[in-house]
Parts: sequence; structure tokens; C-alpha cells
Amino acid sequence: VLVEGKTRARLNQLHDRGEYFEAEVEAYDEAQGTDDDVQALMRAVQEQFENYVKLNRKIPPESVTTIAALTEPGRLADAVASNLSVKLSEKQELLELPDAKDRLEKVFALMEGEMGMLQMERKIKNRVKRQMEKTQREYYLNEQMKAIQRELGEQGGDGAERDELADLEQKIADAPLSEEARLKAEAEIKKLRQMSPMSAESTVVRNYLDWLLALPWGTRKEIETNLAKAEKQLDDDHYGLDKVKERILEYLAVQKRTGKMKGPILCLVGPPGVGKTSLGRSIAEATGRDFVRVSLGGVRDESEIRGHRRTYIGSMPGRVIQSLKKTKTGNPLFLLDEIDKMGMDHRGDPASALLEVLDPEQNSTFNDHYLEVDYDLSDVMFVTTANSLNMPQPLLDRMEIIRIAGYTEDEKVEITKRHLIPQVREDHGLKEGEWIVADEAIRDLVRYYTREAGVRSLKREIARLARKTVRILSDKEGETLTVTSENLPEFAGVRKFRYGLADETDQLGAVTGLAWTETGGDLLTIEAVKMPGRGNMKVTGNLRDVMKESIQAASSLVRSRSVMLGIKPTVFNTTDIHVHVPD
Repeated sequence: VLVEGKTRARLNQLHDRGEYFEAEVEAYDEAQGTDDDVQALMRAVQEQFENYVKLNRKIPPESVTTIAALTEPGRLADAVASNLSVKLSEKQELLELPDAKDRLEKVFALMEGEMGMLQMERKIKNRVKRQMEKTQREYYLNEQMKAIQRELGEQGGDGAERDELADLEQKIADAPLSEEARLKAEAEIKKLRQMSPMSAESTVVRNYLDWLLALPWGTRKEIETNLAKAEKQLDDDHYGLDKVKERILEYLAVQKRTGKMKGPILCLVGPPGVGKTSLGRSIAEATGRDFVRVSLGGVRDESEIRGHRRTYIGSMPGRVIQSLKKTKTGNPLFLLDEIDKMGMDHRGDPASALLEVLDPEQNSTFNDHYLEVDYDLSDVMFVTTANSLNMPQPLLDRMEIIRIAGYTEDEKVEITKRHLIPQVREDHGLKEGEWIVADEAIRDLVRYYTREAGVRSLKREIARLARKTVRILSDKEGETLTVTSENLPEFAGVRKFRYGLADETDQLGAVTGLAWTETGGDLLTIEAVKMPGRGNMKVTGNLRDVMKESIQAASSLVRSRSVMLGIKPTVFNTTDIHVHVPD
């Protein structure tokens, strides 16, 4: 059934007759459009529609004849609108316009927009077509040029191209490449001669040769073997950590004695802020090596270590080869930071890729996917850092673990006096003697404002004191400001932690226990209450599985000795116990 609307109408009432609806409507009387404005608008719409049909091939050409035969402005506007490829909402707006002249103007505007879009589409299609024809023509001409060159025996292209290839050949001849790398480079040069200079593949080959020649093949920096100097360097840079320093010096002494780099890879394990990264930098300075830090936190792609194969667009070597190119020496100190923060997903396991890098028996033939030739990493000194030993066992087996414990209170005070305060003073533009922090104020900062194994938060608190000092001294030039234990709250605010507090009297339902944290031992309050119930045990607080299991074990012990303790066994079935750890 084909239904055609004859006229617009307003719906006044709608009646539900059960099987059908009955409506009372009021029809609109549309003007026939005899005035000159409407006639001119109709002619413009008809001419515009004819142009629109020429651009839009989806509309049959017969529609132009049909539209040209319409003499009523309303029917003309509706007929043209039905052929436009516009949104349904825009057609609804046309339907709701009762005046024929308004509809004609709206239709004319919609046709203008549609014709602009169609012209833009045609331009894009023509441009893409021309580009494809140009690419095909270039490919055909390049193939012809190669065939002619093969016939003439001239494989070098123009003079500039020949000069560039000759320079590359000379660089390859002069570079101390390994035999495998030299053969690979010569093969790539041979392929480059067969290619068009403008082709994408030639750019890939040139980039590869640039990487190959930029690596420090055979370039080694002289290593410092003075252990006394190394010890002084470590002492100047770090206070405390005597056992760690001693182990590092033993490691360096063995290397000096044997003259070989093969040995265990050092892994510095400790909480954040204790100086693991700065220790690696100190070892590099003490041995005269270039320092390279590679952060592995969040690395999930094996290609970050071994590089991407050249078949991929935008491929490049892994971080190891990239760092060697930057240092331009073959025996730097590599600090692989946050080695325990690596992950794995569908792109591979970077921890497994590191096995080849860190194994002294394998890293002399390290093969990067991009280079596709072996590179000797045996002269590189590797030091890794981690916050925990949560890493694959094969990786742990290749490293010697050196644990760095958190600093004691006295060590933090000395570190603050020797390192943090001078550094913060310089960063904030304060002069010597202009700002003094008393020892007791430093100790109070450690006790009441920070609770950490390292000194990062402590440095932030010191920086806060310095900022307030600079603000005060900006109005009082030439004065000296001293931070003491008494005026410390004015600078640092309210104390954040408790220290050394004990209850003077025993508390019912509360007991004090000892807890282990990264910063050392701490007091822990454990609260408990019993209530009528069904023998359930409820545990709340920020507790891990071990603490929850300890509470269950304590409950089982009490129940097993209930008779000895004078507790009726039936009590456990009628009483609930709630254990809470506030901290």
C-alpha cells in the first residue's frame, strides 16, 4: 500500500475506538503562491534541484522533470525534500513548517549544504585517484630505471647518491665492527645500491646502517681501579650503609684483581628513598664509568629490551642498544631501575628478555631484534634496583642481592645535616648562616612528621621549612632565622605521628603489640570486645592475611585451653568477638 499525504493538519482530538483510532483534525489552507517572491523562490529551488541531481547520482534524472512540472509551492518544497539525503530531524523540521514559503527557503538552504558536501567528496575522490596513478607511474618508472641500470652495469644512480654510498662504505671499512656486523653492513650496502633513493625501503636501510655505525664497537673507557678513591667517593655521597659499601668495594676489588668483568650482577633491594639509585651513580663515578639509568617500571613489552624487528614501521633498537649509542662507550655502568616493577602481557615477557642481558655467560652475544647481529655486553657493568624480591626466580638467580635497610633515626639526622639542608639551602637561595635548623628540630621532624625508611619525605619537610623561612626573611633582610624544637610547629604544622607514647594505666579490651614496618619497629594497639552472639569472630582494620591468621590461631589456642583458663566451653557458642586494629 502506497500512502501519500495530501495536506498538513493540526490534531485537535484523538479517540480510541478499540480496534482503531479516530482523530479530529483541522487542515491548513496553504497559499498558492501567486506573488513574485514565491514564484522566484520556486524557480530557484527547481534550478538548484537540477544541479543537485547532476552531483548526486543516486537520484534518477526523471525526478527533474517531475519537480519542474509542480506549480504549487508547498508540494514543490515537500517533493524536493523527499529526495534530499539529510537527517531525519531536519526533515521533521520541514514537516512542521506550515508556511510554504518558509519550507522553500529551508529546502533551498539544505540543498546548498548538501551540494557543498557532494563537491567536497568529489574533490577527495579525484585527489586520491590522481595520487594512486602517480604512485603507480613512479613504481613503473623505477622498475624501468633498475632494468636499464642492470643492462648498463651502472648500479650507483646519480653522482650525489654514489658519493653517499661511497662514504658509507668508507665508514664501514674504518669502523671496528665485528666480523658478523661487517658482513651484514656490506650486504645492506649492496641492497641499497639496487634501490631507488626515494623509496621507503632505502630509508629503512639507511637508518639501520646509521644505527650500526653509531654503536661503540671496540670503544672502551679506562676504568679507575683505585679502591681508596672509590671508598672516599661512596663515603662522600652516602652516610651510613657501611655493610653495603663494604660489599661493593669487595666486588670492585675482585674485578681489579682478575681484570675480568664476569661476575654476579649486583641487585640493590630496599624501600624507596634509601639511596639505591644514587649508590649506582656513585659506583659509576668511583670506577670512572659513564652512568646510564634505564627505568623498567611499567615495562610490559619485550621489544623495549630487545628492540623491534625491521619489518615494522618505525622500528628501533631496544633500550640497551639505544643507551649504548648515547654513551658512545662500550663499558658504561647500566643501572636497571625498578626491575621488580616489570609486567608481562600478550606482547611478551621483558623479564625473560633481561635474562640474556644479565647472564655473564650469554651477554657477550646479545642479539637485538633490530640489529640482527650479536653485540658484546660483557664489558658493561650492570647494577639493578628493586623495592622487593617479587620477580621471576630465573632472574633472581642471575643477581647477587644486597639488601639496603631503612636509615636509623641518628642516620637520618646526620644525612639531613650533611646533605639535605645544604642542598635545600642552595635550591632556595639561602645563604650560609642565614637559616639554621637545630639538631633537636631535625630529630622532631624525623619522629613526628615523617615515617619512612628513606629520607624523601624528610627532604620535603625541610623544603617546607626553607620556603617559610624565605617568606619571613623577604621582609627582614640581614636577619638570621633559627628553627628549634619549640618553634617547629609554626613552620611544619601539627604533628602527624605519635612517638614513644605509652598508657599510664591498663586499658580494658586493649593490648599493645609490636609491628614490623619498612621504617623499623612500631607499636600497635589491638582492641577487642565481646558481645552476645553465635560464636562468630569479626576482624576489622587494615590487616593482611598473616595478621588475620594470627588472630584465628589465638582464638583456637584460647578455646583449646578454656578449661585451664576457667572458661566454660559453652561460652564460645553464645558469644561473638570483635577484634579491631586502629592503625
